Amino acid sequence: MTWSIVALDASGALGVAIASRFFAVGALCPAIRSGRGALSTQALMNPLYARDGLALLDAGMAPDEIVRSLTSADEGRDARQLHVVDAQGRSAAHTGKACIAWCGSRAGAGYSVAGNMLAGPQVVDATARAY
Repeated sequence: MTWSIVALDASGALGVAIASRFFAVGALCPAIRSGRGALSTQALMNPLYARDGLALLDAGMAPDEIVRSLTSADEGRDARQLHVVDAQGRSAAHTGKACIAWCGSRAGAGYSVAGNMLAGPQVVDATARAY
C-alpha cells in the first residue's frame, strides 16, 4: 500500500506527504525543489524519476511533459506511478497498467493524489476533497 499527495498551497509552499509499507519510503520516493515543484515516484518506484524530474522542473518543463518524458523512456513504466505538481499549480500523473489494484490518481489545480494497493478510488477521492 502506498498513498501520496504532492501539493502547492496558497502561500506558494510546496509539499509531499507519503505513507507506505515500503521501508525507507521517505528517502526514495518523494522529491521537492523549493520554488520549482514536487513529485513522488511509487509502486515499483524508479529512483531516477526523482533526480531527473527535479532537473526537468529546474529547466522549466511542465508537469505533463515531465511525466511523459520520464515514463516514455522507462521500460518498467507499466509497474510504476509518478505524479508531479509545479510552482504554477499545474499537475500531472502516471499510473502504469501493471500496478496492483486499486491504483490510480486524482489531480487538480495545485495538487495530485496517487496510490496503489488501496481499498478503492474513495481513498484518493477523499484526500482530494479534503485538500
